[in-house]
Amino acid sequence: MSDNKSIVGPKIKGMREFKHISLEEMSQRSGLSVEQISSIENDQYLPSLGPLIKIARALGVRLGTFLDDNNELGPVVCRAEKSTSGISFSNDSVEARQNMVYHSLARQKAGRMMEPFVIDVQPSEETHFKLSSHEGEEFIYVLEGQIEVDYGKDTYRLSEGDSIFYDSIVEHHVHGVAEKAARILAVVYIPF
Repeated sequence: MSDNKSIVGPKIKGMREFKHISLEEMSQRSGLSVEQISSIENDQYLPSLGPLIKIARALGVRLGTFLDDNNELGPVVCRAEKSTSGISFSNDSVEARQNMVYHSLARQKAGRMMEPFVIDVQPSEETHFKLSSHEGEEFIYVLEGQIEVDYGKDTYRLSEGDSIFYDSIVEHHVHGVAEKAARILAVVYIPF
């Protein structure tokens, strides 16, 4: 992935057009607006995982399809010294993409149901976040720093060595704590 900031939208558009699915039909299938899908495809808006999962389902593909480089059927080894650049997701416009940078640990693995990431979480001074939900489960382990996870009506503050496992169908949001960057290991499971 040479330019991670511009691969997701074009991949979605390419898959949609290849399958002869109009924007209107995609909107009906995903529950997202035509304008939202169009702005995602044109890289004006890079959504959180929730809308991406809805798009993947509407296209009949795995979430990882948007991040895949290869189609390795055997095991995939991700070496620390060959660290790859990351891709950012946010609930806002392109300018706000840097709140979380995802480093995929298995993008070469074909047919996977889990998405493992190391995520750099930037500090946030925000106090109100747009929560999202999707099918599946998530596991987060804090490698460095502190994060907060808004989950339903509760908020959990996690520090280095802490972990959380939750059902993703409950609205949630992961964010950094003010003035402290963090790094987490996250595994997202999405049933296909």
